[in-house]
Amino acid sequence: MSGDVLPGGHTEAPKPQGGLPGPLGWLEQITGMTILTLQTMRAAVVPPYNWGGEFIDQCWLVTKRAFIPLMFCTLVFSWGAPGVTGGSILATLATTDRLGAFAVMASVRELATWINGMVIAGVAGTAICADLGARKVRDELDALSVLGTDLVKALLVPRFLALGVMCVIFNYWNTAISLIGQLIANITVWQESSAGYVSTFASNFTIAEVVFNGLKVLTFGFIIAVVCCYKGMNAKGGAAGVGRAVNQAVVIAFCAVYVYNYLLNSLLLGAFPETATLR
Repeated sequence: MSGDVLPGGHTEAPKPQGGLPGPLGWLEQITGMTILTLQTMRAAVVPPYNWGGEFIDQCWLVTKRAFIPLMFCTLVFSWGAPGVTGGSILATLATTDRLGAFAVMASVRELATWINGMVIAGVAGTAICADLGARKVRDELDALSVLGTDLVKALLVPRFLALGVMCVIFNYWNTAISLIGQLIANITVWQESSAGYVSTFASNFTIAEVVFNGLKVLTFGFIIAVVCCYKGMNAKGGAAGVGRAVNQAVVIAFCAVYVYNYLLNSLLLGAFPETATLR
């Protein structure tokens, strides 16, 4: 296990045990995450429902770790990106009075949901991955399994549901903060009225935006939970292995969120073409 001793006293790194080599390892991981998702969804609806206490604990974990970073990042980004930069684009067309309409596209559809997924994956998802990874390398998960504990129901279901629910709750809070940030930029930087901002926002806001907005972040939470739980429960190699698992989990979660965000936005624009225009 310690590796072969090479000439000169150097030790060869131990070779990985099991698993598919090279690029096929990604296929193995994707398959494993897919199976884990199906197992978690089944365990969530099959009694007994004894995961309520852990679900509340995980919701509190997400809240205390993500609340302040989400609020700060959303306010600053919304003021700077769609507020100031987006306003400068509209100013070239002499239509800064349409910043409220632009807020629907920038904040409701993109910015609030994107920041939500990135921050929760970066602070809450990594904490969950590190916790499960530490339990794995200390053989706690194996001990629980030997005792007859259903690891999927006891550990994955509450984290899966907590991240999904908290992503939705934080998303609407984030959206409100983002709209306030753009309103501040609209008033202070572009000297437009708040009434014009609200009027153009209302004329472009549709129920489809609300539905897709909530569906998107709900799935963001599920994706982050599955990726981080899978990587944590398959960590190996001691503390260094846990660190690698956390790093891989956040990268995979970010990439999955980006891809899913693009696909769902394409579906929204295809199903409701009127959402692509500023009115």
